[in-house]
Amino acid sequence: MPTLNEEEGIGECITQIKNALVELDVTGEIIISDSSVDRTPEIAAEAGAFVVEPDGSGYGYAYRYAFERARGEYIAIGDADTTYDFEELPKLFRPISRNGTDMVLGSRFGGEIAPGAMPALHQYVGNPVLTRFLNTFYGTDVTDAHSGFRVLHRETVEQLELASDGMEFASEMIMQASARGLTIEETPITYHEREGDATLDSFRDGWRHVRFMLVNAPGYLFSVPGMVLGAFGMLIMTLAFFDIGVGGQSLGVHSMVAGSLLTIVGYQVVTLGVFATVASDPIKRAEDPVSAWMGRHLRLEQGGAAGVLVFVGGAVYAASLLGQWITSGFDELPFLMSDIVAATAIVLGLQIVFSAFFMSTVAERK
Repeated sequence: MPTLNEEEGIGECITQIKNALVELDVTGEIIISDSSVDRTPEIAAEAGAFVVEPDGSGYGYAYRYAFERARGEYIAIGDADTTYDFEELPKLFRPISRNGTDMVLGSRFGGEIAPGAMPALHQYVGNPVLTRFLNTFYGTDVTDAHSGFRVLHRETVEQLELASDGMEFASEMIMQASARGLTIEETPITYHEREGDATLDSFRDGWRHVRFMLVNAPGYLFSVPGMVLGAFGMLIMTLAFFDIGVGGQSLGVHSMVAGSLLTIVGYQVVTLGVFATVASDPIKRAEDPVSAWMGRHLRLEQGGAAGVLVFVGGAVYAASLLGQWITSGFDELPFLMSDIVAATAIVLGLQIVFSAFFMSTVAERK
């Protein structure tokens, strides 16, 4: 249990854990990873817990520090504020000891949330939305991604290679498990009102979860939005260039300009997803066909050749338009739509060439 000034609840939590160990008829140790300035560590030590003091700060770091010192075959985690009833530990332990499940979560939303135990903002907005994000981005199917009451195999903890220090640690655990194909099971639990003052900052910690999930899923952060922007931009350019009406209204040159900008921006955003996947080795790599193809082929030779072809195509088209203008005695300006197509191709060609150089540089350094 990580603790930060939990003197009001730590004793009750340790008593509950001891009762659960007796019911399970197993031996265990209780590790308190403490950063308190009150009597929490003294109370815990007097109750028979092993108290350690992390040499860094953060919820996640406190857990990782304790994991390195745990000796058990299984590891159970939970908060020391009496919100979780540790006498329910057998409900989480039995599935993992019998079925070979890698991780068992205690689901508050699948069980019961006592009145006053969870702020309405967390119960009806924060936790459900963050859980939906995580399920969508990482292919999981859990009801309570941020429950702090969990049981894992020791080998599972070692496989996860957890690295986060803050509250996003809860999300990282599930994200890493999903990425490695580990099995996750949930069991209903009761969530109680806490003892002592809350240390959670709703908006700051909620944003940390969202940011962590997005940064580690570049396909959703970059690739999908980029492809949507690019496809929409090319559609607008096509409709405008061939004067195809939409709802009885023709698209003009301003729509053509907007389509060009969307196409260019869309390509740039997609390449950012590829760069992020290659450079940062995220938990959830971009797996859409476009990003996967670019990741394999956007190297100096292939990407450079493709970029040169696009650039040359745009330059030749622009030169032909310039020639038409010159042969007309500078009287007839080229069709403006054509100018935009040529300029778009030139810009995209240059982007592809330099993206290929950058990708090649990053790949060689990996």
